[in-house]
Amino acid sequence: MASGHKDKSVGKRIVGALKDFTEAVESGDDLHTRFTCRTVRLNLKSQTYGPQLVKKTRQLLGTSQAIFAQFLGVSASAVQDWEQGVKPPQGSACRLMDEIRSNPDYWIRRLKELSTPVAADR
Repeated sequence: MASGHKDKSVGKRIVGALKDFTEAVESGDDLHTRFTCRTVRLNLKSQTYGPQLVKKTRQLLGTSQAIFAQFLGVSASAVQDWEQGVKPPQGSACRLMDEIRSNPDYWIRRLKELSTPVAADR
């Protein structure tokens, strides 16, 4: 038997909830009082990454510039530019570095999961 409510399948519960919602809309009920409605705002302002902070973030993962670049989805030359102060990282690269800095153990584990050893050329 499936987990959850024994008397109703998930599909039946979804259909029931949709019927309730449809009835509320059609009757003009105030949806905010009849249903749980939430607005969530995320604080996604990234910190500014100067050369030293980019390098420290990369070193948290213990990677080369090339592997760090591949992990972030940018070119190795972009990481070099960031670490040399030529230009700062922007957008999603900063957001991902924020996440790496907030929980480095998780990201080290993820990086290991994504790694595939490559045989040396002989």
